[in-house]
This record gives sequence, C-alpha cells and structure tokens, in this order.
Amino acid sequence: MGRTEDKLVVVGQGYVGLPVAVAAAENGFDVTGFEVDPRKVKLLNAGTSYVEDITDERLQGLIDAGVYRASGDAADMEGFDVCVISVPTPMGEGVPDLSYIESASAAVAPYITPGSTVILESTTYPGTTEELSQPILEKGSGLRAGADFHLGYSPERIDPGNQKYRLENTPKVVSGVDAASLDKVKSFFDRLVEQTVPVSGTREAEMTKLLENTFRHVNIALVNELAMFANALGIDVWESIDAASTKPFGYMRFTPGPGVGGHCLPIDPSYLSWQVERVLGQTFRFVELANDVNEHMPDYVVRRIQGMLNDRSRSVKGSTILIYGMAYKANTGDARETPSRPIVEQLLELGAEVLVADPHVDDNQMPAGAKRADGTARDAATADLVAYLVDHDAFDTEGIESGETPVLDCRKALKGPRVEYL
Repeated sequence: MGRTEDKLVVVGQGYVGLPVAVAAAENGFDVTGFEVDPRKVKLLNAGTSYVEDITDERLQGLIDAGVYRASGDAADMEGFDVCVISVPTPMGEGVPDLSYIESASAAVAPYITPGSTVILESTTYPGTTEELSQPILEKGSGLRAGADFHLGYSPERIDPGNQKYRLENTPKVVSGVDAASLDKVKSFFDRLVEQTVPVSGTREAEMTKLLENTFRHVNIALVNELAMFANALGIDVWESIDAASTKPFGYMRFTPGPGVGGHCLPIDPSYLSWQVERVLGQTFRFVELANDVNEHMPDYVVRRIQGMLNDRSRSVKGSTILIYGMAYKANTGDARETPSRPIVEQLLELGAEVLVADPHVDDNQMPAGAKRADGTARDAATADLVAYLVDHDAFDTEGIESGETPVLDCRKALKGPRVEYL
C-alpha cells in the first residue's frame, strides 16, 4: 500500500478546509478544494479568498503555480492519495446535524482506491468516524478501512484571526482506525505542522476536541455569571479578574462577554452532552448549566442597555443604539452563532433604531431591520447609546471614548467617565 501521497482533496473550503488546502499546496501537494457552493468555487478560482487568514495574494500564487484549484465536480476527486473532510456539523433542535459528513463521505467513497487515506476533521461526537463515516466510505468504495484504505480523525484547531497561533504552529492531534492509518494521518500532517500529537484511537481524538471547547465553555459561563452577580453587588469583576490573573499557578484567565459564538463553543459541548444522554441516559450537568448561562448573556446585555437608558430617562423604543461588532470574535468576519445577532434582534423588537458597525462582516449577515454604520466618532455622537460588543482593531476607540454618548463596553476595551463595563 505504498504511494507518494501527493494528490490531496479537501472537502469543504471554509474557515478550516481552505487553510488546510493552502498549507498543503505550499508543501508539495497537488490540491483540489472541493466545495458544493458554486459561488465560493468561482471566488476561489478567481484568486479571491473569503477567509481572513488566507490572503488573495497567497491564494493567487498557488493558482498560478498550478498546485491549487477549487471544484464543485466530484469527478475531480479521482485519483486522490489523501482526502480531508472538513465540513460543517451544526446542531438542529438540540440534535447534531451529521448530514454534511454523510454527504461528504458518500461523495468521496467512489474515488477511494487501495492505499489511499481519508481523514475526517469535522468536529463531532466520539464514535462518528468509525460508526458513521466508515460504513458509508466502505459501502461506496467496496473497500475496507484499515485493510484496503487508511482512515483517521484529526480535530481542527483553527482560530480565525489569531496571528500568533496558526495552523502550522498549533500542535495537531492525529488518530487512525489502526496503526497503519495513524501512521498515514500523522505523516500527512507532519508535512503541514510543526508538531503532531498521536492518540490511540479516533474516539480519543474526537473527545479531545470536545474537551477543549467544553473547558472553555464552562469557564466562560463561570465568569459570565460572576460578572452579572458582581455588577448587582457593586463589585468591579474586571479588577478582580486582573488581580486573580497575577497568580502564577492554579488559575487561568477567562473574561466575560456578551455571549459565545462561532461554531465551537455554542455547539461542540452540546455534541458531547447529546452523546452522553443518548448512550448513557445521563445529563452532562456542567454543559447544561454552561449552555443556560451563555445562551442568556445576550438577554442580560439588553437588560443592561435598558437600565442605562432608563437612568437617562429614555426608553429603548425610539432610541438610536449603535452596536460595534457583528462577528463572534475580534478581527474576523465569522458571524456564525454570534451573540450580537440576538442582541440586535431584541433591541429591534423593543422599538429601537439599531445601527451596526463591523468592517469585517458582509451585509448579508446583518440582521433584518438593522442599518449599517461606519462606526465613526460622528456615528457614536448621534446615537443615544453605544454597545461595544466586539473589539475589532479597526474600531476608533478614542473617538468612542471622547464623545458624550453613554457606552456599555462588553470587552473592557474602552475608558472614560461615560463607559460602563459588563
């Protein structure tokens, strides 16, 4: 089963799949980025990247070199040596939506050949690789995982907008359905990243991703609830967090915010909770509690906005509220599951005129009824209240701080006598 492993297919060209495809193309692979969205295929082949971590210049250089192309035609998968599946795994009505993994596995299966390698990278519950994807791959190919082709799982650790930790310098957990598969998965990612971390099985690798995000989810919920209680008690929770962060052991800094967003935190822990209840018939109490706290943070932000306006003898209805940030995190255009959306929608329902400033997020991701603003100091001056939800570097913080408009700062990024913190 020896092969050169130079032809790669990456199924899904989003925030995870595109960086993997680009890194592989830069490291000697002939890469096809398979994407079912024809608009994205057209953009990519024109050298236009919609993922902030991949510049147009970087993408165009690979296209010009003939080592990367995007395609929506499954026939272009033919002859692959390695295939990485990086497709979405959303939650629907509290139940994991695995249809993207199922359809991707079915599309890949006919092009599996003896000795080829398939790697699932989508975040999911422990057991997905072997219980769901493997039977589809085997049925569609007529081959057996382990015996005829290699199969493994490697959880993604992409952090959009993070300039310090990128794909190549973030350790990559790798696994396989058998020792030979693990070796193949490891050897593939060894060409892309500085360090790989082998684990004994795919379930352990799948659990690793859920553990990482459940840890963050629970601790963010802790400081979010603490922030609410501290405010009611007249305590500056941010000062307490700063002080606690000076402890060199036994403490890890987490900060409150308007809620959690992106694919990972609002969804991944629920995959684990769902699996525990489905298989063991038990409730994962930490996850359920964290979900409850974090899901209601947007409600708390709206209540704080109402209170600040009431203190100035104004109601939300008829007020102009300027929102800074629609993305779920700083310096990215990723608005998946962003807490800014329910905040804006609640304010609109209460009768406010809502302006939203975000240089990274497209108009089609803006809530219906909200108006786009540039976020200039003049915009802030004409608003009745500013809610600072995302700390993009592009925002003019000095202009916000120097104005007369009251500000609810959910990120502790601003200073001034009219600024209140979450």
